[in-house]
Amino acid sequence: MNMYNSAMILNPVAQRFILHWGEMGSKWGVNRTVAQVHALLYFVGKPMPADEITETLGVARSNVSNSLKELQNWNLIQVVHIMGDRRDHFTTSSDVWVLFKTVVHERKEREFDPTISVLRDCLESPDLDKEDAEAQQRIKEALGFMEVLSTWGDQMLKLEPSTLMKVLKLGSKIKDLLSLAK
Repeated sequence: MNMYNSAMILNPVAQRFILHWGEMGSKWGVNRTVAQVHALLYFVGKPMPADEITETLGVARSNVSNSLKELQNWNLIQVVHIMGDRRDHFTTSSDVWVLFKTVVHERKEREFDPTISVLRDCLESPDLDKEDAEAQQRIKEALGFMEVLSTWGDQMLKLEPSTLMKVLKLGSKIKDLLSLAK
């Protein structure tokens, strides 16, 4: 088998995992191939060159190339080099918490932070009709909500995975705890 022309044979579980991750990616607003490339790298747990990813997934090389760039922009994959092979190989973390924290951090920077900035600008704008107190109040409430959620997200990202898992498992017990504090 030529080192530069090889496709990995995926077992049915790998195929199902990768196809489903691609479908879920589409629902989360991520290109299907981007999600499939990431799923493949996560599933196999070893560095892969772009040509092997292309052949394994059966998608266009240009699509894989664009997907790899997108995943690098999201800090979800890294380039590694293999002794004796001049090609770039790509890998991702096998730690689900590292991946989760990376996605949350990136989405916060791309979505929450700009929204908070726009809401602040709206409140400070001379074009805001000061007579429309209801609109002004709605913007303040949206800003307050976004700021609290953003701060909470920052705090959660600083927690160790074991602590974060405990917080997540608390679920509705938090409501009971808060009821006791009244």
